[in-house]
Amino acid sequence: MAQVDRVSFPVVSASPTARALYAVRPTDVADFLAGLPTAQSGFLTDSGFAGKAGELVLLPGPQGVAAAVIGLGDDRSHAAFGDLAHRLPEGDWALESGDFEPENAVLGYCLGAYRFDRFRPARRTAARLVLPEGCEAAVAMAGSLCLARDLINLPANLLGPAELADAAEALAARYSAKFSRLSGEELAAPYPTVLAVGRGSAREPVVTVMHWRGSAATDESPLVSLCGKGVVFDSGGYDIKPSSGMLRMKKDMGGAASMIALADILMQLDLPIRLALRLGCVENSVSGHAMRPLDVITTRKGLTVEVGNTDAEGRLVLCDLLAEASEEHPAVLIDAATLTGAARVALGPDLPGLFCNDAQWAADLLAAGEKTHDPMWQLPLWDGYDRWLESPVADLCNVSSKPMAGAVTAALFLRNFVGPGVQWAHMDTYAWNDSSRPARPEGGEAPGVRAFVADIKRRFGMNVISDQGGNNTP
Repeated sequence: MAQVDRVSFPVVSASPTARALYAVRPTDVADFLAGLPTAQSGFLTDSGFAGKAGELVLLPGPQGVAAAVIGLGDDRSHAAFGDLAHRLPEGDWALESGDFEPENAVLGYCLGAYRFDRFRPARRTAARLVLPEGCEAAVAMAGSLCLARDLINLPANLLGPAELADAAEALAARYSAKFSRLSGEELAAPYPTVLAVGRGSAREPVVTVMHWRGSAATDESPLVSLCGKGVVFDSGGYDIKPSSGMLRMKKDMGGAASMIALADILMQLDLPIRLALRLGCVENSVSGHAMRPLDVITTRKGLTVEVGNTDAEGRLVLCDLLAEASEEHPAVLIDAATLTGAARVALGPDLPGLFCNDAQWAADLLAAGEKTHDPMWQLPLWDGYDRWLESPVADLCNVSSKPMAGAVTAALFLRNFVGPGVQWAHMDTYAWNDSSRPARPEGGEAPGVRAFVADIKRRFGMNVISDQGGNNTP
């Protein structure tokens, strides 16, 4: 089984040599200057410091840099602290109190400190932050999100279906959760659509299923069910992508990585819930065994699907997982996938598209995203486009007959496999940062996860953080 390394961050519990790090808003600059020694106050004034977001001034002392001041502007998010680890001089820094939430500061600091340096050494040593009291949860949150980043950033030659399944198994082992996996032709009966997608690759497809419950959960506790698209590389199949469209397709398992991160956080919190996690781990390749355009597949639910396009494989990976998850009658069912380019055209790289079959839950999720500075944007499950998925030979076609509303019709396709009465949310994510910004270095990303965490905590109640919470009973 492949080892999943936990990401470490440049934080320390204490340091006698730590220099002071001040974070100041524009309205507080005058009072802050008044409290500094005359030499430092004059230096900061002459530097033109105004407390604007992103400003950083190093204050001199007898032996060099004595302290540092950053401006926050109006930014209340974690991103205000998201580039300090690589801008501050090396050494230890202690964050002084100010008009900000320490947990946000630590989260932003850690997320910004992350670098994917598995194949080359770091260019410099990151500055270390003395961890403020009570901020351990922020470090744990960052660790889960950066686990997802690591998985997405790994190249497809090192992260195949089996290795992605190994990552899920390692997660289950960490929390003593029940875990099972099926691969290759074992998928024929329970997950025929996953097998159809994965048959084209020399690397066998794998489906993983994990069940866990919190230490305070019972048989009647709400079941939170997660499903993730884990396409480790997407060539497009016979409907092959152009080289430009294939360039970043190692990230096509970003939905699975995001659901791994979400499950990791929920289990760390030891919420009084039952949790299920299902991943479809496949590679979409071209071969004599690959599915072809106009093939017809019978799904787990019994619906037949005509393959209108082999590059619309993600919805085929998810549909059997959603059908099985619905059979357990979860309180909520969440799936995540790098599903459509249409969502990116509509929303760009930073905003995941949210589809939800419950209006109040959708509103709650959007509010959670706004509160946590982890936004999503709702797109409609527009019933009028259902007919665009009709097929002359099967119950459904996996692509629309119209060249419009591609993200909507993909979500409508998935809705056919969600059981009646099941509250369901689908996140169409890009899972990637095209360029580096504070707290968001270039590469793999897991947006939307913190919003789901906040909503699940609000809805089902929070217990306590635990390194090995819960037990292995589904």
